[in-house]
Amino acid sequence: MPTNGRLFCLMRTLLDFALSQEVYAPHSIRIEGHLTLGGLFPVHTRGTDGMPCGDIKKENGIHRLEAMLYALDQINLDDQLLPNITLGARVLDTCSRDTYALEQSLTFVQALIQKDTSDVRCTNGEPPLFVKPEKVVGVIGASASSVSIMVANILRLFQIPQISYASTAPELSDDRRYDFFSRVVPPDSFQAQAMVDIIRALDWTYVSTVASEGSYGEKGVEAFQQISKEAGGICIAQSLKIPHNPKLEDYDEAIQQLLETPHSRGVIIFASEEDVRGLLNATKRANQVGHFLWIGSDSWGAKSSPIHQLEDVAVGAVTILPKRSSIKGFDEYFTSLTLENNRRNVWFAEFWEENFDCRLLSSSKREDTSRKCTGQERIGIDSKYEQEGKVQFVIDAVYAMAHALHNMQRDLCPEHSGICPVMEAAEGKTLLKYIRNASFNGSAGTSVMFNKNGDAPGRYDLFQFQMTNSSVPEYRPIGQWVETLQLRLEELQWPEGEQVPISMCSLPCKTGERKKRVKGMPCCWHCELCDGYQYQYDETSCRLCSYDMRPNPNRTECQPIPIVKLEWHSPWAVIPVFLAMLGIIATIFVMATFIHYNNTPIVRASGRELSYVLLTGIFLCYIITFLMIAKPDVGVCSFRRIFLGLGMCISYAALLTKTNRIYRIFEQGKQTVTAPRFISPTSQIAITSSLICLQLLGVLIWFAVDPPNTIIDYDEQKTMNPNLARGVLKCDITDLQMICSLGYSILLMVTCTIYAIKTRDVPEDFNEAKPIGFTMYTTCIVWLAFIPIFFGTAQSAEKLYIQTTTLTISMNLSASVALGMLYMPKVYVIIFHPELNVQKRKRSFKAMVTAATMSSRISVKPSERPNGEAKTELCENPPTATTDPMSESHNMAINIFCNYFV
Repeated sequence: MPTNGRLFCLMRTLLDFALSQEVYAPHSIRIEGHLTLGGLFPVHTRGTDGMPCGDIKKENGIHRLEAMLYALDQINLDDQLLPNITLGARVLDTCSRDTYALEQSLTFVQALIQKDTSDVRCTNGEPPLFVKPEKVVGVIGASASSVSIMVANILRLFQIPQISYASTAPELSDDRRYDFFSRVVPPDSFQAQAMVDIIRALDWTYVSTVASEGSYGEKGVEAFQQISKEAGGICIAQSLKIPHNPKLEDYDEAIQQLLETPHSRGVIIFASEEDVRGLLNATKRANQVGHFLWIGSDSWGAKSSPIHQLEDVAVGAVTILPKRSSIKGFDEYFTSLTLENNRRNVWFAEFWEENFDCRLLSSSKREDTSRKCTGQERIGIDSKYEQEGKVQFVIDAVYAMAHALHNMQRDLCPEHSGICPVMEAAEGKTLLKYIRNASFNGSAGTSVMFNKNGDAPGRYDLFQFQMTNSSVPEYRPIGQWVETLQLRLEELQWPEGEQVPISMCSLPCKTGERKKRVKGMPCCWHCELCDGYQYQYDETSCRLCSYDMRPNPNRTECQPIPIVKLEWHSPWAVIPVFLAMLGIIATIFVMATFIHYNNTPIVRASGRELSYVLLTGIFLCYIITFLMIAKPDVGVCSFRRIFLGLGMCISYAALLTKTNRIYRIFEQGKQTVTAPRFISPTSQIAITSSLICLQLLGVLIWFAVDPPNTIIDYDEQKTMNPNLARGVLKCDITDLQMICSLGYSILLMVTCTIYAIKTRDVPEDFNEAKPIGFTMYTTCIVWLAFIPIFFGTAQSAEKLYIQTTTLTISMNLSASVALGMLYMPKVYVIIFHPELNVQKRKRSFKAMVTAATMSSRISVKPSERPNGEAKTELCENPPTATTDPMSESHNMAINIFCNYFV
């Protein structure tokens, strides 16, 4: 708000100007009355080349001006409103320019300026006589917001109330700066809200704005930007301003700037008619017809002048106009006007020439036609006529002033039928109070009232410029805005068809994609896929699914990862199961054969007790295959822990006991004929059982420390592609635990192999030493191949299948090697060559003597001799004497063995 010093300075300047110039507008309308109302109308456009005024404005100028005159006529004829009081008028042309309007408005304040004429004398010495100008009690106008702002700053100094019929700048709602200003149209803050609602209804998020330089355009765009920012979801791509007195290049430059953001097709226009027309022309010159989607403010409204001969560029434009109705009485009044009956309007002759494209006098300014006016032309018959959109508001503004004066006269002059001295001396503040309290039904039947800031309520009609069935474009109503938007989307038509065009910086992201916003531009973004195991949490972020979940195909949520296990029909299971079944059948066959031929020499020579133990271990090695493939549960997992290493432990414990016995016998025989300890069958079973118990003890400790359970391992098959991810149902047994369970058996196997190597020089076919050696060598090769395969596939997605198959096949091969090398030859002899399964002959005399001698020396009781040990062929054909020390020690060991087991 200006300071008091600035106010007084401005007042003083205006006073000096009025006194020195005696300002009277050369072209104005004067109508006598008891009370005079001022009027400001844009009768002409802005002038060019230094001229203040340009061409006449038929609709915005003459229609509105005649609406005021029509309203005055109606009020003066109304006996109920201001009885015995006639309203006069002083109407001025603003020429659509704020500075020119300021000069003209000084006419309204002349009666309030006190002139000092004490030093002025006529030639005869008498004081001069001055005609006192009429006092203007209130002003109707102006049209443009920039003009109203300029004029309001002057009128408030002299406390002259002002009611505008078209100025909508939000700035004018400031009651501290423009306290004498009121308006019958809603401010642009309501219009801006309506525009924001329209854009949101059309799903536009990226628009540009264009404003005419001045309060109306700039403040309108400012209100739009503020409201859109508060509403959210709307970004301003560019905000352009058309300067005062623009050139053709200014419009072309504005269009080129708008084209720099091609995705921002929606353009919000707060501009004057001239600027709207200039933009449309520039669009056509740029060959961009149909590209821009215009949203026009009330300055465009439903007027034909801004789009004349530019209809193809304006098709699809959505415009806003304060809610209005066509005033039938004014149509009758205006179409009846002629040059003869409307001499009070000093600009009517100029309008007549423009409207009918003719010339009245040879001195006429129109040079583009030679046709002379006859004076018999009729408006609406010989020319096109359509009531201008603001006519209703001009009439309402005049009536608002009349109702305020009527209420003021009734209160201040209760005993007078006309104007009383109290009313005549009343200040403008008094009239302003009555204006703000006025409430009546307007010319269109809607209520007219003012809020504390002097604003009318927001009510708008919405139009779209469309092609009709007759291919003639016209404005068609598509809805309204009365505090909320009511838009009929199905009635909208666009240059590209019925589908609403897109005006957004970035297209919506696909399902499963997040928006990565561009810095400083929240409506612009790049779409990024939520990759891996992420899903779309909201439009701007992705989140990782929990460890047991994966994103669904469209990545909008997480879903459980499928659970898998090694199936019986899987190729990874078929081969081990097939081998295990063959092995089980073979083992049962061997065991049945041995049981059937239990007392035959071959069975007895094989060591029946340890043979059955060994066959049991081999059988368990085959059985573990089925436990490893079975669906994991607590029971299966418990049996896996027990039998995983037990079969191998039993097998290699028995083989170790055998090889150890052979080794000890021959080592003892090198030194003495005394038999080693613990070589009887009972001792052998006890040793084997002890070795097996160590394995079982380890399993029991494992059970106590970590009870068996099932787990679902989501890491094993968690591939880069979540669609291939699987959760593996398995026993809670780690690779390390598995190796530890097998470690003891492997230790027995290695030890057994060492003994097999040490007994490699035992005479051929001596109590299975050689077959046991070959068995252990082959088994070591199998397990040496197993270890790198098992650990080398620890990171493989097929880990479950590879490791299970490798383990079961290794155990099957180990069992098969032992079964094949140790027992299949014996079974072959028992079944196919039974003649070999007998004692060949008694020992020779020499052998008997030697055995007797050795027997007496080792003092073995007959009761301690094992039953079932058949004499081997070697014992029946003892070696002859030799002088070689090594051979002699071997002979002693053989004699010990043969005499011990006879």
